[in-house]
Amino acid sequence: MSALAARTGAINLGQGFPDEDGPATVIEVAARSLTSGCNQYPPGIGIPELRLAIAAHQQRHYGITLEPDTQVVVTAGATEAIAAAMLALVNPGDEVVVLEPYYDSYTATIAMAGGVRRPVTLRAPNFRVDAGELRAAVTPRTRVMLINSPHNPTGTVLTRAELEVIAELAIEHDLVVVTDEVYEHLTFDSVPHIPLTTLPGMAERTVTISSQGKSFSFTGWKVGWVTGPADLVATVLAAKQWLTYTNAAPLQPAVAYGLEHEQEYPHRLAASLQRKRDLLCDGLTELGFEVFRPQGTYFAMTDVRGFGYEDAMAYCLALPERAGVVAIPAQVFYDDQEAGRHLVRWAFCKQESVLTEALDRLRGAS
Repeated sequence: MSALAARTGAINLGQGFPDEDGPATVIEVAARSLTSGCNQYPPGIGIPELRLAIAAHQQRHYGITLEPDTQVVVTAGATEAIAAAMLALVNPGDEVVVLEPYYDSYTATIAMAGGVRRPVTLRAPNFRVDAGELRAAVTPRTRVMLINSPHNPTGTVLTRAELEVIAELAIEHDLVVVTDEVYEHLTFDSVPHIPLTTLPGMAERTVTISSQGKSFSFTGWKVGWVTGPADLVATVLAAKQWLTYTNAAPLQPAVAYGLEHEQEYPHRLAASLQRKRDLLCDGLTELGFEVFRPQGTYFAMTDVRGFGYEDAMAYCLALPERAGVVAIPAQVFYDDQEAGRHLVRWAFCKQESVLTEALDRLRGAS
C-alpha cells in the first residue's frame, strides 16, 4: 500500500511511520558516534551502555529489576526480537496462541519455526479478549502465547483483568509468554500500560519485547530489545546470533542517550498522538464511518461496509484513485476473515496538516 501511495501521489495513512523525527539530541549522538569510531561490530548482546539504559528504563517505569549482562539483549528492532523468540522457543508442531488481528510478522515467524498458529480473535466494536475463547485455544500442544499490548492494529490496551486470565493460563499450562510492548508509552486518555511480567508468577516465564522506534519516532533505526529471565533471554540470544549477529553500532549509544536523557519525549509524543487520533477519528465519524477509537498505538480502525464495497480490500484498492488517500485493509491481519472483512486501519502518526488534507480529500470524494 505504501508503494501504491508513492505511485499515485496519495496521502499515506497506511504504513505506521511518523513524518517527523524524534529528538534532535539523540540524532546528534548518533552523528557523533559515526565520526568517533563506533562503526565496527558491537557485542552481539548489545553495548553495555544500552543494556544498562534498558534495565534502568524497566526499573524506572515498572519496578522491574533486571541484570543487564544476562537479562537484556539488543535486537534489530522488535521484529527481529519476535523472530528470534519464535525460533528459540517454538519447535515444529508446537502451538502458539496469538491475538488477532495480528502484526503480520507473527504469522511468518511462527511458520518459520514450524509452529501452529492458534488465533484468538479480538472482535469489533470493543476488541477485548474473550476469556472463554482464550482458554479454548490452549491445548496440550500449546508451548507459547504471543501477546501484543498496546495492540496493533486495534489500539486496545489490555486491562489487568485480561492480563490475569493470560497469566492464569500460562501458569496452569506451564507456558512461556512473549509480549510485544513496542507501543508501551503511546497510550491515551490516562489508560495505563501494564507489563505482563509484573503480575504474580509471570517474571520467570515472560519474554518482553520493545524498541525505541515507536517511543522515540525513529522507526528506521531498528533498535529493539528483549528482556526477561536469564535462561529464556539466553535462548533468544542463541537464535539472534544466526539472524543478524549484531546491529546498529553507531545507533546504540544514541538510543541509550535517549532512554536516559530524553525521558519526557515519549510523554509529549503520546499527548500529540492523542490530539491527532481525535482529529482523525472525529473527521472519519463526520464522514459516516463507524470508528473504533483506540486506547493506544498509531492506528484507528473503522468499518466501511456502509460504503458499498465488497470488502475492505476492494475499498482500499479503490481509495487512492478515488480520494488520493491510502489505508490498510485490516482483513489481511485475520485468520477469521469474516471478523475483519470490512475493517480498515488508518495511521494517524502524521502531521496534523496531513491528516486534515486527507480528511478533505475523503470528504471531496464522498
